[in-house]
Amino acid sequence: MADVIRIHPENRKVFDYRGRALVLLCATEHYGAVINRPFRFERYLKDASERGQTLTRLFTLFRELQTPVNPYSTCKPESPDFVAPFERTGPGNALDGQPQYDLARWNAEYFDRLHAFLSLAESYGIIVEVVLFSNTYKDEVWALNPLNPANNITMEPPEQPVPWQEYMTCRRKDLLDWQRAHVRRIVEETNRYGNVIYEICNEPCYFPDTGDLPGSEEVNGWQAQFIAQIREIESGMPNRHLIAGQEAMTIRPFDQPSDGSFEAMDFDVVNIHPLPNTVCGGRSYDLGDFMSKQLKLRPLRDFTLAAYGRPKPLNHDEDNIATQYKEVEGWTVHRKRAWTALFSGAHYDMIDFSILPYLETGTPDSRSGIRRWMGNLAGFIHSIDLARAHPVMPGWLLERPDHTLESVFAVAGEDYCIYLADAREREDTGCGDPIEGGLCFDLPQGTFEMSCFSPADGVYSPRVPLDGGESRRVVLQAFRHDVVIRITKVT
Repeated sequence: MADVIRIHPENRKVFDYRGRALVLLCATEHYGAVINRPFRFERYLKDASERGQTLTRLFTLFRELQTPVNPYSTCKPESPDFVAPFERTGPGNALDGQPQYDLARWNAEYFDRLHAFLSLAESYGIIVEVVLFSNTYKDEVWALNPLNPANNITMEPPEQPVPWQEYMTCRRKDLLDWQRAHVRRIVEETNRYGNVIYEICNEPCYFPDTGDLPGSEEVNGWQAQFIAQIREIESGMPNRHLIAGQEAMTIRPFDQPSDGSFEAMDFDVVNIHPLPNTVCGGRSYDLGDFMSKQLKLRPLRDFTLAAYGRPKPLNHDEDNIATQYKEVEGWTVHRKRAWTALFSGAHYDMIDFSILPYLETGTPDSRSGIRRWMGNLAGFIHSIDLARAHPVMPGWLLERPDHTLESVFAVAGEDYCIYLADAREREDTGCGDPIEGGLCFDLPQGTFEMSCFSPADGVYSPRVPLDGGESRRVVLQAFRHDVVIRITKVT
């Protein structure tokens, strides 16, 4: 039996893997490591490990389409380079011009790549979120899917084309049967690995008030039967894995509920894609528009803190707020959001579009920018006693500099970590200018030491003594964008 990632028994908001409390964090390569033949995932995983990243997502079937706003990623292979779970045998051609698939013939190349990827990731201690299905979004993306009847020789051609929206339902028995066959094969092949979390569907979507298109209950019921299938398959196998996901949402306009994900559906981990109108406890939070470069730090923090009171871990899964901007300003947005998310008790995954086939470790700029910064955060967060640490609700910090937002993560009485970020949006006057001022907070009695940590540079300032007591005041050196203040008890 493998050492399988699980919810930590002492703190159900973090994970336990190989006897270590673990937070999931990554700038990932958009999930096409196995399905994109030219992608040298050995290079990607080595670099991710060296930078302390603890997570990567892996799509097992979905193939994405290039768009002007989202043109390149490993999940958008050219048709001859797409490695699917099924063999392409013909005799006819699929909609992408390549031979049709035979769903009854599993593709040995695909499973060789899958095992090589998972085995290497496991050797590095990197958790892999194995994503079984995805929303297909529109006809042009559905046209790329092997399970589209037009793309294979196995399914009986329907009288009318299958609408892409019905992919996430149980309406078509033949389609559902092959979806279930895909799930069974993936689970049977990957059960041996301890570093796996399954996700049912990336961005499941329903369609309100649109005639015969599926509603939320139908899409959530489709997901639920795969959750049950995985648990049934693994009941007779050596390992039991966590299952992540989210209830169905709408995309136009955005409406992303989470209460059912936390309370009603049988997920172990709740994945949320940071979007506008994300709802928790009946309150809506604007987490930012897709590819907008918005910061939205306060609603991100407040939503994450609200979710912390729910019974499952939260993963900010695939933050795409500024990922098309492969430069310092966009990466700084993600650095701030990542620190805020983790210090508010969640996990965090953003897409690093600097990683592509033949650029598996990113560019020189991204290696010195976002990829280095993620390593700084990974090292810092895992220096905390995560089994005993919890976010501190707003109000503990009695004073802070103007224009800043605080997120506080602490082992009460022993170790206080204050993340202070310039919360102004990029178009606001003064965003990124030096920030000066001080802090005021209460500490228990005793002797403490205080130092500052740079999220960008990854270095601490010298430690200085600080007495405990009420209304402790400290003056900060000027900083740009963000800083961490760490206060640890000595006696």
